[in-house]
Amino acid sequence: MAGQSCNVAVVLDFSKYMHRLLALDPRRGQARVQPGLVLDTLQSAAKPHRLMFPADPATHDHCTLGGMIGNNSCGTHSVMGGTTAANVETLDILTYDGVRMEVGKTSSASLSRLMSEPGRRGAIFRGLTTLRDTYEQEIHAQFPKIPRRISGYNLPALLDENGFDMAKALVGSESTCALVLEATVRLVESPPARSLVVLGYPDVYRSGDHIVEILEHRPLGLEGMDRILVEELKRMKGAVKGPSLLPEGGGWLLVEFGGDTQDEADDLGRRFMQSMTTRGAWPTATLFSEPDQQDAVWAIRKFGFAAANVPGQRIGWTGWEDSAVSPDRVGAYLRDLRSLFDKYGYKTTLFGHFGEGCVHTRIDYDLATRDGIEAFRSFHEEASDLVLHYGGSLSGEHGDGQSIAEFLPKMFGMELVRAFEAFKTIWDPDWRMNPGKVVKPYRIDQNLRLGINYSPPAVKTHFQYPHDEYNFARATLRCIGIGECRREHNGTMCPSYRATREEMHSTRGRAPAVRNARRQSSETRLAQRTCQ
Repeated sequence: MAGQSCNVAVVLDFSKYMHRLLALDPRRGQARVQPGLVLDTLQSAAKPHRLMFPADPATHDHCTLGGMIGNNSCGTHSVMGGTTAANVETLDILTYDGVRMEVGKTSSASLSRLMSEPGRRGAIFRGLTTLRDTYEQEIHAQFPKIPRRISGYNLPALLDENGFDMAKALVGSESTCALVLEATVRLVESPPARSLVVLGYPDVYRSGDHIVEILEHRPLGLEGMDRILVEELKRMKGAVKGPSLLPEGGGWLLVEFGGDTQDEADDLGRRFMQSMTTRGAWPTATLFSEPDQQDAVWAIRKFGFAAANVPGQRIGWTGWEDSAVSPDRVGAYLRDLRSLFDKYGYKTTLFGHFGEGCVHTRIDYDLATRDGIEAFRSFHEEASDLVLHYGGSLSGEHGDGQSIAEFLPKMFGMELVRAFEAFKTIWDPDWRMNPGKVVKPYRIDQNLRLGINYSPPAVKTHFQYPHDEYNFARATLRCIGIGECRREHNGTMCPSYRATREEMHSTRGRAPAVRNARRQSSETRLAQRTCQ
């Protein structure tokens, strides 16, 4: 979603062959996984032991552990148990030039021994030690102290107080440094019974004003969403049934509690609601204890990304997708962000992991005209200034990729950008691993799906696409890469992918194939007109 796989490159998809759960140790609360393992497969194996991997994004039924390690995924319950980086113990990695090793926390004695080794292995340890010593002051000063700092390389993991943890340093490196072949991950206790309290506010901004007070009650999850998201999802016939369950409001917070029994979980929810009412001027609230009702409400938030795919509505793009601020500044940041959207005439949803200050959007950029692309760039310049004004992070979940890496010097300063370049060089001296991401990045207005020459030819189709302006090309743009069609369980999509485990046979694989064919046809026509 952030453009990590947009490149002239070989993309390695581990989900077809390297997708096994290698070991599960309930006593130690650990699992050994291959990178192609889908998160829900791990969660299903851990659940009977009252355990879970706490970083569980909305794509949990099809995202892989390797991908989550690649961009340091978070999710609904990271407010309870931390990001992917916080829950990775060791990584079995392979560098581009063939060095394979197991990395994790490194004691001083082990580090001294490893630094003395000859060859590339010893050079990697020596290089990282020198980098840590050279940039320690900048690392302490420039990395924001917020729950969802995903942008940049995770250099704080190399500091002595963090155990010189090379595994955590590599989490979020977006395949720019090494390949992950196996991982040992931490599992946390998962209360078997859940209760969900939904708070309804007049608008989403006021919901963001109360995050810190709600966090005092130690919820397992704390998510937010706005009126636009709910209204657009209502138009997806049969997709979600939860909107009718929501309490009155124009912005909502979903606050989850857990216990050993349902009564215990419900009691925590009721005590939370009582505490809120005693503070005065609090919102409407509804407690859901039935799992079916909880699932229906959670489906609204989970399908927030699908708001871009509603026929008859705008096409909402990712881009300024997952900025993050401190939880105590969510309300103010949402207000200023909305003002910036209004300045550019953008319509967007606002939703996300408000308990950790992370805000998701789907924005109707114009990416097919020169003026629209110039506005797209200008907006990102201002949006990056805004989140940094709040002491936040350009990315709070999906990583830098191509969508925001260009602005990392603003966030970290040039000294740390040089440290990022050194970090990549230590692992990948020839810069063969996914170049143009994180450091020395492509511009955000390069490699666009559309662009000023986008002019797909009209084709005759059996279906009419009345909700997409009777335009087949417009309909094909609605796939924004979420990968719901790659689910291995539940639902009916996509049978050909389930049979083959090949991306080219998924709906997501077919969409760009159709777009590219039409683009080539368009470019051929343009060339012919130019020759004439």
